[in-house]
Amino acid sequence: MATISVPLNSKQTETLEYLVKQRVGANRADVMRKALEKLSEEEAVQMVLRAQKEMGEGKVLYGDLRELAKKIR
Repeated sequence: MATISVPLNSKQTETLEYLVKQRVGANRADVMRKALEKLSEEEAVQMVLRAQKEMGEGKVLYGDLRELAKKIR
């Protein structure tokens, strides 16, 4: 497991300590892992919603993927 060091301002530190006291996670590292997982899940949902919006706006490519890739290059 990798270890990182992230500077936090006082408000972020207070929030982190509050979440640990509320037993959101077993400790600070656990809370941070859960926060990262939640952010990752939220970003995946946003990507799907953006794709759906683009489809609704007609921003969709049709055809042979190889031919489309040639046009992009």
